Amino acid sequence: MNIEHVSEFKYRILKEGKMRVDAAFYASEGILEDLRSEDYASLKQICNVAMLPGVVEPALTMPDIHWGYGFPIGGVAAFDPEDGGVVSPGGVGFDINCGVRLLISELSRKDVDPSEGRLVEDPQRIGLADTLYESIPSGVGKGRKDTGFVREDLEEVLVEGAGALVGRGYGEPKDLENIESEGRLPSANPKGVSNRAYQRGVSQLGTLGSGNHFLEVQYVDEIYDEEVARAYGLSEGKVTVLIHSGSRGLGHQVCQDYVERCMEAANRYGIELEDRQLAAAPIRSPEGKAYLGAMAAAANFAFANRQLITHFTRKAFRRAGFDSEAHHLRVLYDLAHNNAKFEEHGGREVLVHRKGATRAYGPGNEELPERYRSVGQPVLVPGDMGRYSFVLAGTEGAMSETFGSSAHGAGRKMGRRAAKKAAKGRNLRRELEDKGILVRAANRATIDEEMSEAYKDAAEVVDTTDRAGIGKKVARLRPLIVVKG
Repeated sequence: MNIEHVSEFKYRILKEGKMRVDAAFYASEGILEDLRSEDYASLKQICNVAMLPGVVEPALTMPDIHWGYGFPIGGVAAFDPEDGGVVSPGGVGFDINCGVRLLISELSRKDVDPSEGRLVEDPQRIGLADTLYESIPSGVGKGRKDTGFVREDLEEVLVEGAGALVGRGYGEPKDLENIESEGRLPSANPKGVSNRAYQRGVSQLGTLGSGNHFLEVQYVDEIYDEEVARAYGLSEGKVTVLIHSGSRGLGHQVCQDYVERCMEAANRYGIELEDRQLAAAPIRSPEGKAYLGAMAAAANFAFANRQLITHFTRKAFRRAGFDSEAHHLRVLYDLAHNNAKFEEHGGREVLVHRKGATRAYGPGNEELPERYRSVGQPVLVPGDMGRYSFVLAGTEGAMSETFGSSAHGAGRKMGRRAAKKAAKGRNLRRELEDKGILVRAANRATIDEEMSEAYKDAAEVVDTTDRAGIGKKVARLRPLIVVKG
């Protein structure tokens, strides 16, 4: 692998062998050391991506890079449909439109945490934690029974996305203004979604799921850019809620169904795959169009899922006593981590795959809500449950270098099995409570496998992103309450 150090935080892997284009990645010294320790496995994956037909230079990874299915997590690649470009389910992932939504209120930290971390003196915060955990089902396969949704309702959701929920009273029209693509991908085809996917999804709308999905009540701990923070409505001490969830079993089933179909298509169209997990079909083939329609439907399910979680989060705050107009939770922004979208870059339309990466459009882009257009898109970067998360802004650098993309999170550095082994003998719930963080989770194993040490330090990822010019630091958020699957 021929790696060239382009600038302080940017590296280029020069085209060789079967690679059709160069690859590039962004890393600090610490992140580079993590890559060396895994024998560059995730960098080898992005080189494999650079071998696919119609790929546009360069194939990329963000600073939160780690090994994934097919594409590395943090992978970004654009494909030109006019040049035989392909679509790959492995470039989107099994949790289609896994993403995050940030809610903000006029509550201050002292309203929710008057004792500033001394939990025994915080009955209202304990009550809020319990109410949130009771209101939003979390864990493997968990569903909800209080909405009464049936398959016909789900078909509407797959077409209309978050708007289908708002139309039924689960939210407000202005929520939609602050969601990527207004909470709906227009190319959705619910007929391309299998019966098994419908069965898995119908009861899971409005649920967190398991693994690294969470809901956190946080507060703004530090502001880095006052102008952008004002545009976003952020100020020090303000209480926020960060929601991280995706398309649940429905999206997983869609991916599973189409990985198999795209593997057959790759053979049929003579697409040479360095890795079978990169199963792909030409964008304009019947198989490619079918996957994109089903993927968009699953993405719309995920937007609607976060919308319904928002509704029940608002109800939980009211039940816990935060029921005045000043306590209302407004959607700051909602964005996707795992999807493929047609976008214009470099004067041509390309299909941009983002796998564990987020869109980060810079100032002036007409797709952004008007209130954010002058400063750039909010970019939400969750960290681990014991430290902090960040709000960034999209930049011109991201538009020119990374197809308008940025990092999506801290990035794992330890597998779940290894994390549980490392946590043996420790009481992580108590350790977090000693830091003033309340945790509600389905079981101890969930907490152990999501321990802070299992992740890169989000601050290092964000600093690398900021200094590389592909995202601008705006604010840091600290957790008060964590709800996990």
